[in-house]
Amino acid sequence: MKRDEFFSTWSHLHLGAQVSGIVKGWLTISFAIARVLHFFRITPNLLTLAGILFAAAALFYPTTVIALAFLILSLICDGVDGSVAIIGKRESALGAIADSIADRITEALWFIALYQWGIPAEFCLALFALALIQEYARARMASLGFAEIGVVTIAERPVRASALAIFMVLELLEFSFAPLAIYIFTAMATFSVYQVMKAARGYLV
Repeated sequence: MKRDEFFSTWSHLHLGAQVSGIVKGWLTISFAIARVLHFFRITPNLLTLAGILFAAAALFYPTTVIALAFLILSLICDGVDGSVAIIGKRESALGAIADSIADRITEALWFIALYQWGIPAEFCLALFALALIQEYARARMASLGFAEIGVVTIAERPVRASALAIFMVLELLEFSFAPLAIYIFTAMATFSVYQVMKAARGYLV
């Protein structure tokens, strides 16, 4: 499968989301990694499971570089399982449901890890709730039969994971302003939900 075909299939599976900017950059990396994994016959389901396990493993090594490494591995697995499915032409409704459930579990583990690193529980819960609202709104629009919603927000799932990784790096380097990164990201996540709801409203009214 060529990259342009991969981009087109990904966009179709994500309600017409545009492949541009940071999304295109991430998908280019994901495509390259997925091609290697597909060559070695690594299955999408195995990657989905590995993403959960790596996120859970991070909880056993709080505030360490090991936790950061597990978070990055979790992000990679989470980001390429769908790409491997596309390249291998193994997309399915069951796989999409399993991936969505795994995403919510993984994200919950990410925010538990964030709490272990000293971020107040209310911020961790707020971030998790905002992520759930954003993803549920998209899923609900799809269930209502809308083929496109098309908006790519400023706090998509890869961005959410990257924000946690940046915070952990700043903490490990003992920067006093590290928590500020999370507070800024909370504002971004709030605006992200607004973007999705505004786009949804445009189709519903």
